[in-house]
Formats: sequence, structure tokens, C-alpha cells
Amino acid sequence: MTEKLVLHEYAASGNCYKVRLTAALLGIPLERREYDIMKGGTRTPGFLRDVNANGRIPVLQVGDRFIPESNAACFYLAEGSRLVPADRFDEADMLRWMFWEQYNHEPNIATLRFWMGWVGADKLSEVQRLQMPGKRAAGNAALKLMDEHLSSREWFVGDAISLADICLFAYTHVADDADFDLQHFPAVVAWIGRVKSQPDFLPMHA
Repeated sequence: MTEKLVLHEYAASGNCYKVRLTAALLGIPLERREYDIMKGGTRTPGFLRDVNANGRIPVLQVGDRFIPESNAACFYLAEGSRLVPADRFDEADMLRWMFWEQYNHEPNIATLRFWMGWVGADKLSEVQRLQMPGKRAAGNAALKLMDEHLSSREWFVGDAISLADICLFAYTHVADDADFDLQHFPAVVAWIGRVKSQPDFLPMHA
């Protein structure tokens, strides 16, 4: 990649971490620009005009072009690499898990992590408090499905780590921040260990 890569991010976000981890595993240098989402850093007129009109991060800047959405940014970095399966079916299956992560996993586990760790239980709205039991049930269901899938295999797709693993790892390995008990999911715990043992693994808070 010859164009300069800039990651517009909030470092504590799992979605932003996915992009950093993908780049680290592939040895791709990124320039990082931090925004404080708790102080409206992604809602300023300049950000909305110049980076992402949707007001969200991460955004991967490639030269003077911008890729919002974490999994799309990961795919841009990894296409043609060892993190994208060569087999066409396996590649589609990888994308299936990446879509599933955004629709079934992240909206529950990541949302509860943010509510509990950043907003605070005493500051949640009535609507948020009412949603918590459903999100916890859905989060545990997602972890159970992952555990069952991993009970007979090391990686989500094929026989090697792929973007499916990276995108699911980001919020799964910090699920205890939202009081999910990962010890109920031993295959997931073992898989977390395998991801962390990868050469050039980058911890979330590095």
C-alpha cells in the first residue's frame, strides 16, 4: 500500500481496535488520530464535513479518501493477505461471520460494555434500563453460538486465523467489562488465547 493510512479512532472502542489489530498482524503502518467521543469529538462540523457525515468512528483514511465502518476498513487492509481465505466459499463464510458480528454480537456485548463502563448504570435512561435484560440474553446467546462453533475447530473459518476471528475477538475478549462470564464458554476462552498468541499480536490498550 503506497497511500498514507490514517485511522480516525477512539482507542477504547473495540471497533477501532479491530482495524489496529488487523494492521498489526499484517505489518501495515497506521497513523492514529484520537477523538474523544464522550466530549462530542466526532460530532463537530469539521469531522462531519471532512471525515464521516455519519459522525462515527473508526474511519480509515486512505490518501484523501475515507472508509467508515470497522469491518469494511479491516477488509480493505487485509484483502489479498493471509487473513482472507483463498477458497471462495471460505471467504464468503468469513464475511458471514463479520456481518453476524455487527448484527448479533456487537449491538449487545459492545453496547452493554459502553453503557456500564462509560455512561454508568446510574445514568442510563429508562429505555436503556429496560433494554438491558434483552441485550444480556442476546449477548449470552451469541457467546453460546460461538462456543458451540469453536468446540470442534480452532478458528471460525478454515484452518487459520482470518478477519472473522479478528472482528469477533475485539469485543469478545473484553466482554467481562460488561459482566459477561466467559468461563461459561471454554471453547471461546481457548480461542481467545490462540488469537493472543499470534505473532505481532497487538493488545487493545497498546
